[in-house]
Amino acid sequence: MSCSVGTAAGSRDGVAAARHLARWLGLAATPTFAIMAVATALSGSGAADTLCATGHGSVLGGMVPMYLLMSAFHSAAWLRLIAGGGGASL
Repeated sequence: MSCSVGTAAGSRDGVAAARHLARWLGLAATPTFAIMAVATALSGSGAADTLCATGHGSVLGGMVPMYLLMSAFHSAAWLRLIAGGGGASL
């Protein structure tokens, strides 16, 4: 009987650790994509920008707008943190 109690406690610790890691990863995504957008913009047009461009006249073509959109889409964790909604819980 003590074996199952120990396993349940270990399982709860693993779940708590996974939730903690998920919170940090959620907070890390937005600034990471923002930094990638700035670095890509500063480096100029490269092969990746040419491959990912949807057209020369398109505003959303290229890697910089894609990184900015990804940063915006992943900002929910930061918005929860700023609003005081219990951190970046997922």
